[in-house]
Amino acid sequence: MTCERFASGKSILHSADPRVKILLAIGYAVVTVGLGSLEGQIFALSGGLLLVIAARLSLKEVFHRLFVVNIFILMLWLILPWTTPGTGVTHLGPIVITAEGLDLALSISLKCNAIILANLALLSTSTIFSLVHALAHFRVPSKMVQLFFFSWRYFHVIDSEFHRMKQAIKVRGFEPRSNIHTYRTYAYLIGTLFIKSLERGERVYKAMLCRGFDGTFWLLSHFRLHQRDFYLAGFTSAYLFLIIGVDWINPCR
Repeated sequence: MTCERFASGKSILHSADPRVKILLAIGYAVVTVGLGSLEGQIFALSGGLLLVIAARLSLKEVFHRLFVVNIFILMLWLILPWTTPGTGVTHLGPIVITAEGLDLALSISLKCNAIILANLALLSTSTIFSLVHALAHFRVPSKMVQLFFFSWRYFHVIDSEFHRMKQAIKVRGFEPRSNIHTYRTYAYLIGTLFIKSLERGERVYKAMLCRGFDGTFWLLSHFRLHQRDFYLAGFTSAYLFLIIGVDWINPCR
């Protein structure tokens, strides 16, 4: 849910302590998932949008990412209304559209978008390194922290290598078609990518051993809480309690 294209900025969210933002993101997701009323879910979605505005993120970029996610949510709208048992509201031939199915699809849509907006605002405004650093401060097992960091770091390296190889075969006149030659070429491409990834991993591992790496990432700097962090945590927590209150007052659908 994080993107370093959003990590540079001057908003209160950009300058906030990553530890605070991780805790708020987890709390926001837990509260949102547990909401049962439509009113509470709308408040959660509005809160996520407010966080995005407070982070001063590009709305065009944010909605582009939401569009990609909602393509998958669209599949739920095509399946849930007629596969969920309940009271029928309309018929499309032999297919019965139920009110419970529509409510479930709407609930999932609102919750999913609310959580994504909140995570974009809270987590994408920090660099990957600072988020991993914060996880280490939370005493997350060292192996998990290292796995997360290296996976993110070398995913982009492998992706760049894949695009270079793909460009190389295009320069040699390759044009994809529905034939055996195309399938064989892509199979060679993927196989070569795996071999290159293995070789790079071994080189990186040996280089780290030469530098004295013993499996421990030493933390040479530490975070400090500032007044803005307490403001952010206080306002966000108050809004979460407001959402819980709205959800409690209004009966579940």
